[in-house]
Amino acid sequence: MPAVLTAVPSAAPGDVQLVGRALARDGDAFRTIIKTHNQRLYRIARGVVRNDSEAEDIVQEAYVRAFAHLEAFRGDSSLATWLSRIVINEALGRLRKRRRTVALPENPQAEIIRFPLNPSDDPERTMAQRQILQLVERATDSLPDVYRTVFVARVIEGLSIEETADLLGVRPQTVKTRLHRARALVRKALDDQIGPVLLDAFPFAGRRCERLTSAVMRRLGLES
Repeated sequence: MPAVLTAVPSAAPGDVQLVGRALARDGDAFRTIIKTHNQRLYRIARGVVRNDSEAEDIVQEAYVRAFAHLEAFRGDSSLATWLSRIVINEALGRLRKRRRTVALPENPQAEIIRFPLNPSDDPERTMAQRQILQLVERATDSLPDVYRTVFVARVIEGLSIEETADLLGVRPQTVKTRLHRARALVRKALDDQIGPVLLDAFPFAGRRCERLTSAVMRRLGLES
């Protein structure tokens, strides 16, 4: 069994029930798991590979892998963390494979996610929001891998130092050191006033969420 599937402490009681239903091939349970965790897993995957479509593919593969090993989830772990570690493992594997076949440039051109903004908003405000979000995305995408993954987990996903350390398999002090460096790098590109918008970065909703959910359900044979 791959090490990434090892459970970690502090599971929610509802996780055990939900996984039990999924093990019984309850389609609604699978769908609930997917929709509950889609956004976090997508943002983590994209934080590693910096590519929209590849991140979506990584999350889909991670779900299929996780669902094939659901019996490994014993209820003594957080389902969110368990799934996140599988996504991290899959994403890092993609990076290693990519680097074996393609020499990456020093400053690769980031693929920027276009955020849906409310068309009823004031046009000048909408334009400013879009520009700020693009700065956040570019600044995050430009971080070296070891810093970017920590930054996405801690700042964008809001995980604790301990949760991030467990997720990445490093010491808490390492997380603190990398996060300090990541923030210093991001500050070079961002105005001090845009911090509050970080939680809106890398959304996963609407058609993208439905598309990935349907794709996984079809691969599980639970949807035609």
